[in-house]
Amino acid sequence: MTEFRIVQATALDVDETWRRVTDWPRHGAGVPFTRVESDGRTVRARTGVGRIGFDDVMDLARWEPPQDGRPGICRLAKRGPVVHGWAEIEVRRYRGGAVVRWREDLRFDLLPALFDRPTAWCGRIVFRRALRALLR
Repeated sequence: MTEFRIVQATALDVDETWRRVTDWPRHGAGVPFTRVESDGRTVRARTGVGRIGFDDVMDLARWEPPQDGRPGICRLAKRGPVVHGWAEIEVRRYRGGAVVRWREDLRFDLLPALFDRPTAWCGRIVFRRALRALLR
């Protein structure tokens, strides 16, 4: 299992935090060699240099923006062709600002289970960096 979690507090309000963490093209700025596009239902992250790389294609499976004091929750289902799993982002009020809870299960189809722990460790580092960039 390659699940990892990231929690990041910010002084930004809940609505602004939600807007930033769901601005999919901006995610590429925090992930090296990655460009992210979205049509509103599908998110495609292309990581690579030139023609060498892979796509992380994700379907928007749940979309509940924060409203009336309820947290915002977004769930993405990763459907390959190289990466499978899911990502879930929750944004809620916290101490005059907001807190983001990011959970993700990230599996590369070509890697054996032996690489699960290093994949989770790397994912935690890369996505923590991306989250901090989104919230700056």
